[in-house]
Amino acid sequence: MIKTLDHKQIREILLKHDNRVIFEKTNVVPDESELRKELDSILGMENCSRKSVLGLDIFQYSSYGEFEQMLIPFLFKTMINTTIDLCLENHPFIFQYYNHERIEKLFISTGDGGFFIFDTPLHSLLFASNYAIVLRIYNAFHFFPRLRKIIGGISTRYAITHDRVYTYNENHYGRAIINNARILSRDILNRCLIDEHVHRWFTVNIDGIENLQVLTIDDVSHIHEFSDYNQLLLATSSDKIFGREPSRQEGIINSDILKIGKIKAKEMDISIYNLHLQVSLSLINNDDLTQNKIVTVSLGNLNTTGI
Repeated sequence: MIKTLDHKQIREILLKHDNRVIFEKTNVVPDESELRKELDSILGMENCSRKSVLGLDIFQYSSYGEFEQMLIPFLFKTMINTTIDLCLENHPFIFQYYNHERIEKLFISTGDGGFFIFDTPLHSLLFASNYAIVLRIYNAFHFFPRLRKIIGGISTRYAITHDRVYTYNENHYGRAIINNARILSRDILNRCLIDEHVHRWFTVNIDGIENLQVLTIDDVSHIHEFSDYNQLLLATSSDKIFGREPSRQEGIINSDILKIGKIKAKEMDISIYNLHLQVSLSLINNDDLTQNKIVTVSLGNLNTTGI
């Protein structure tokens, strides 16, 4: 669960320990210790959960013509809806606690992109991979080909972070979102960048991102965050990326990771890594079940120039 800050509760504490407005002839800096103590008891930063944030940004949106710019938010929304459908269909065990409504509710739109909030970095990575598939079939004139001719090709840059997220007044805030936006704004090379917290999560749980290419769905089920998931789904469904046995024929067939620099976050530096995956998936046209195609895409690229 994402921690929610209660406006009414915070206001009651402020009215108890503070003054909304005060004008005195002699101005004195007050003692805030009692107020801080009570605020700390309700904010409970130590209990604020870590979430993974996936940031997507359509590269150089402002360079498109005004007519195309007006259509791109519609195109992005349509591609996101298709990506959600793919994730729910391709990864029933991993996305079992998600549906269309929950994913959309945990999305912060920027028009030409946005930020998705997921429980783990693995959710973020799978969503990015399925989005990359949708993006490729759009660019290859397989997805609304006439609209593709009108708008032109689309490139997307990606960022994945893992840190605290909370809600206030039905909006989402937190360092995971702030750092993600900072990483996206610094990248001009259309890559998939992750922070050191995401890198550490994969190192702890699967011995490193490089092992994604040999990971099985059974391995995923033993990750701590998935221990309370319904294990019966492992027997009744399959995963399109993580099979029951390691395979280099479909799923993640290659994974590369390289540290490229640091960004400043508050008083500390956070290391940033460049992630490159090659993902191969078999797709079926839901509008015509006789049509199918195997598509291999790259998530991110191998450009190692710093950030």
